[in-house]
Amino acid sequence: MTPEKNAAAGSKGKRDKAVSRVLMVQGTASDVGKSVLAAALCRIFAQDGWTVAPFKSQNMSLNSYVTPDGKEIGRAQGMQADACGIAAATDMNPILLKPSSDRTSQVVVHGKPYKTMDAFSYRSEYLTEAGQIVRTALERLRAKYEIVVLEGAGSPAEINLKDRDIVNMRMAAWADAPVLLAADIDRGGVFASIVGTLELLEPEERDRIKGFVINKFRGDVELLKPGLEWLERRTGKPVVGVIPYLPDLRLEAEDSLSFRPPAGDAQARPDRLDIVVIRLPRWSNFTDIDPLLAETDVSVRFAANREDFGFPDAVILPGSKNTAEDLLFLRETGLDRLILDHRSRQGWLTGICGGYQMLGERLNDPEGIESAHASLPGLAVFPMETTFGPDKKTVRVTGQAQGWSEDADAAARQTAHYDIEGYEIHMGRTFFTEPVTHPLLLASAESRAASPYSEGARSQDGRAWGTYVHGILHNDGFRRDWLNAIRRSKGWPPIAGELNYNRLREAEFDRLADHVRRHLDIRKLYEMMNEGMEGSR
Repeated sequence: MTPEKNAAAGSKGKRDKAVSRVLMVQGTASDVGKSVLAAALCRIFAQDGWTVAPFKSQNMSLNSYVTPDGKEIGRAQGMQADACGIAAATDMNPILLKPSSDRTSQVVVHGKPYKTMDAFSYRSEYLTEAGQIVRTALERLRAKYEIVVLEGAGSPAEINLKDRDIVNMRMAAWADAPVLLAADIDRGGVFASIVGTLELLEPEERDRIKGFVINKFRGDVELLKPGLEWLERRTGKPVVGVIPYLPDLRLEAEDSLSFRPPAGDAQARPDRLDIVVIRLPRWSNFTDIDPLLAETDVSVRFAANREDFGFPDAVILPGSKNTAEDLLFLRETGLDRLILDHRSRQGWLTGICGGYQMLGERLNDPEGIESAHASLPGLAVFPMETTFGPDKKTVRVTGQAQGWSEDADAAARQTAHYDIEGYEIHMGRTFFTEPVTHPLLLASAESRAASPYSEGARSQDGRAWGTYVHGILHNDGFRRDWLNAIRRSKGWPPIAGELNYNRLREAEFDRLADHVRRHLDIRKLYEMMNEGMEGSR
């Protein structure tokens, strides 16, 4: 038992089986680092020997994670479950809101679509029921795990939303959880944001905040100390940590509608493969490209207009929450013509999920499931059509993927196969108008009795391919074979695959936990949880 766990166990030397410990991370605003901080705490508590689970009652995100039983939750809670070393479950994020337009979102309840609602209808018609759903989910987690790390959303001081809150201070009260308030000093105005947040809270809500975390600090902390001392005098609450900015962290960022793509390269580098990812307005599951950012021979650029496109070696059309609208975006910007010109020169082209659907001949939406467009012509790279209906497919898959021969143009010799895993999460069903090569043979990961099925499409020259499988590029052997095929097409020699992405990700969890442990008063956090536990008995 670590000193921290020993201190947390209290005088009885073991935990009370009836009450688990809880700790909640809230923030002064969106994107202050709540999700990453919660992941760090999950890993720290797990390292200390506790059974730990994450919880976020309601998440708004286009970045999803499929649980082992084929349900959909926010990617951040899936990542936090990985940090805990446990399988993700819908109780960790019982309600997920997936924006489909500026005014509406698909409401996903315990991993399954409920309905599409506008914000007013959701708040007036559903939040009462939603409140009971999230409370029951948390109760189940608390019965199973010794510590539950809760995460809030946005700011608890959104006074126009507080009367029906189910994710911040009301959730903290339901859980009787001590709250850490995190603030991002990199944005500036950190002291005003903390004091202003407290001023807008009710007295009982202020009492629930037990300490502050200053996040993403750069510079000499000695210069910050006068401000920290003022803040503690002004509020009567401690600063439990100043966490320096941690560069190049290869973990999923906080879920947010204000998503910024990961830092790619501003321009192509002559010694690396130049891969352009189309920056769709409704880009979803952007973690699909994370492994490419870690490859040493790859330069990743993002293109949202013609000027950014350049002359890439390969183009990736990623997933989309609204395939039809993002297809129209390609046409409005002229990116569709650049993509097709690139392909006409035997350029490499990949479509994933919504991007794969765009590569077909037509998108059909007769019931208006995703958009008001009943039918739209696609980019016609593959002879296929996709029709949207009310059903949504969410499944974890395993199987094999066809690789590339040494001669990337010799389709007949594309005989190498790689074990792969990933997940499908999409609306729409695709059928083919002509025979094509299907590069994947898949089966449901959770059902051994499920029959395998062919999936995806590949062009005759092997350079254009698409799939519904998210996480396809997280498979190291397959990814390296594809990159080496691109290298050979440029006359470059192939290189050995050195990147084990899953191992890298595990190392990043430990790096994050070590970093936060050094700069946060962990013993103080255990004391906060013990005080809350005493009050819950």
